[in-house]
Amino acid sequence: MADEGELIADRYRLVSHVGRGSMGIVWQARDERLDRVVAVKQLVADGGTAVRQALREGRLAARLKHPHAIAVHDVVEHGGKPWLVLEFLPSRSLSAILAERGTLPPEAVATIGGQVASALAAAHAEGIVHRDVKPGNVLIAADGTAKIADFGIARALGEGTATGAGMIAGTPAFLAPEVAAGEDAGFAADVFSLGATLYTALEGAPPFGTDDNPLALVRKVAQGRIDPPRRSGPLTGILLRVLRAGPAERPSMAEFHEALQAIAAGRTLPPPRDPTLLLPRRREFPRRTVLAGAGAACLVAAGVLIGTTLGRDGGDAAATTPPPTATTLRAVPRCQAEYRITNAWPGAHQAEVTVRNTDQRAITGWTVTWTLTGGQQVGNLWNGSLNQQGTSVTVSNADWNAIVKPGGSTTFGLITSGDPVQPRLTCTSP
Repeated sequence: MADEGELIADRYRLVSHVGRGSMGIVWQARDERLDRVVAVKQLVADGGTAVRQALREGRLAARLKHPHAIAVHDVVEHGGKPWLVLEFLPSRSLSAILAERGTLPPEAVATIGGQVASALAAAHAEGIVHRDVKPGNVLIAADGTAKIADFGIARALGEGTATGAGMIAGTPAFLAPEVAAGEDAGFAADVFSLGATLYTALEGAPPFGTDDNPLALVRKVAQGRIDPPRRSGPLTGILLRVLRAGPAERPSMAEFHEALQAIAAGRTLPPPRDPTLLLPRRREFPRRTVLAGAGAACLVAAGVLIGTTLGRDGGDAAATTPPPTATTLRAVPRCQAEYRITNAWPGAHQAEVTVRNTDQRAITGWTVTWTLTGGQQVGNLWNGSLNQQGTSVTVSNADWNAIVKPGGSTTFGLITSGDPVQPRLTCTSP
């Protein structure tokens, strides 16, 4: 271990020991060439290969310059060990803050997450994957500025958990399921890990819980079954999207940033780039539920077939059938709604509702209504406006998903207390 006053790489004078982590020892130091205070991290790396990998990752991280990322000023080798020279930020880690406070309110979490996501989005644009986003790597300054630290160092040092497939880079409680299963960490893994970090700040524990046995925790993470959030308020929708088990089903970090910014500012969430990313991975339910849905689809298909047949009289319907009158248009529903249960746990369930335009014209607004049973209550709803009176539920479009093109669809999601019962939906449009 280095000592106070030691000169690193003939330039950086160690002043005081700041802290120690699994990846190395951090010092406050002075850059004698530029006369400024810096942080110097002595990385724990043994062997020439590990040192070279750490130096490569450090140089890659040094390419990123962002106000919410701890800057890497230099990467040097000293005493056979790699050293990172970093921006010095008087701060506390998010993990230390949570250890003291337990949880943070959604507005504060959205603000912190938005700042960190902006840096990670910039890193992804540069082709840089963090690989170890967690509360311990989120630093909060006294003025509330949040910065993310330690880009790429987890992989460089082989830091993580050994499995049957080898060594996993990252911290088990905040790993994405695909990384826990042995795949390399990509951009989507950072999205998941930031979601898990924010979830922890809201709920007081990671989405997969805690376990003293890291291998047992990794196996649980690999299954991708999170404990549903209960205190996330306006963050519920975006958290459920970024915590989806499949990496291809998550939004990008840039979209995550946009959503967090909007929530922090009290604005309406921006539309998803892909409406299929609204909810976590679908959970399989009993065959009778699937058959009921299939039966409904068959009835719809049969109705279309009957209507097409009746519209023909042995010739070309387009040429012989007059256009529908206004009375006919009012008689045919302009939209349909399908309720799909995507997850369930004791006392509540989660669902996705798809609104489809069945008309030949675009609809410019829609409303879905249904009746609750068995004392159910809708606790959270996203991508729509909720009006609940007694057992009657009405959901109207949000600003961004009001217009649905002919043959197109949009979705909204909700969490409802009670058993996962498929309600009968009515969809109307002006």
